[in-house]
Amino acid sequence: MNEPRLTSLSHGGGCGCKIAPGVLSEILKGTARMPMPPELLVGIETADDAAVYKLNDQQALIATTDFFMPIVDDPYDFGRIAATNAISDVYAMGGQPIMALALVGMPISVLSTATIGKILEGGESVCKAAGIPIAGGHTIDSVEPIYGLVALGLVHPDRVKRNADARPGDVLVLGKPLGVGVLSAALKKEKLDAAGYERMIATTTRLNTPGPELAALDGVHALTDVTGFGLAGHALELARGARLGITIDWKAVPVLPGVRELAAAGHVTGASGRNWAGYGSDIALADGFADVERALLTDPQTSGGLLVSCTPAAVDQVLAVFRRHGFGDAAVIGSAAAGGQGAPLTVR
Repeated sequence: MNEPRLTSLSHGGGCGCKIAPGVLSEILKGTARMPMPPELLVGIETADDAAVYKLNDQQALIATTDFFMPIVDDPYDFGRIAATNAISDVYAMGGQPIMALALVGMPISVLSTATIGKILEGGESVCKAAGIPIAGGHTIDSVEPIYGLVALGLVHPDRVKRNADARPGDVLVLGKPLGVGVLSAALKKEKLDAAGYERMIATTTRLNTPGPELAALDGVHALTDVTGFGLAGHALELARGARLGITIDWKAVPVLPGVRELAAAGHVTGASGRNWAGYGSDIALADGFADVERALLTDPQTSGGLLVSCTPAAVDQVLAVFRRHGFGDAAVIGSAAAGGQGAPLTVR
């Protein structure tokens, strides 16, 4: 049958579907009062990437889930991106994934079983690359296409890397370049060329495999991944969790080729603006910081890069780990200092 473009069926794509940070904070404000067992090493208190539950002195279980609507029209690529994004949260805690469960919501009267099957095949291919099975899942008939995973992993309790453990004097290293939200916006308007699409798929389907190796380094204090709230939002989570002031050197932040030009042409997501509205009051921007640059600072990243807070002495080791895993764009982008009276995040 003739099927519509996948992206035409969703009101937002990828991690741009996230509820705006200010609205999410209001929704969740009462949940922190729930009783937490002592075995729960990481819960919801600092908006971390995954929950971590201590099983014994040698093992802790990492549990996370992530799902969204299509960010691309190719069903196989959509499945790959969604699965890579979900598994990333395990790596961001310093853990090794062990298995996944599929979450599938599809408009079965609109999409063929062959198309839906391709989405699942894409997810399975990424899980195979990560060395884990899809051991089950759940399906529903949905108005919009939705796909993602529950991802489970293991980590030594002493190697859990929270987003709240950055220290004064740390430097920040970003593993992937920014710009996925801009590329997705251009794709939805049919303004993304083949080279741009290829770059988009390459970055969004690259598993954040450096995570466990980075967590084993003594000089690495905190890890997170940059997703729907953009670089600014996730850097703010680091700053707030550790009660530090973080400064980003914007000129050092890697950006995918062609993204600035597309953003200047108006290809930005609505989520970028919602992100700024949700947390912009906590950011001090350099004088003359252009609107296009601000859109990139808040650009929602689907399956974005790891953000590492480490000692200056560990930087060479951190970059070497990234390079060994094929992340040639990894770069030092900022620093952390003791919190003062200013904004938690400064972009210069």
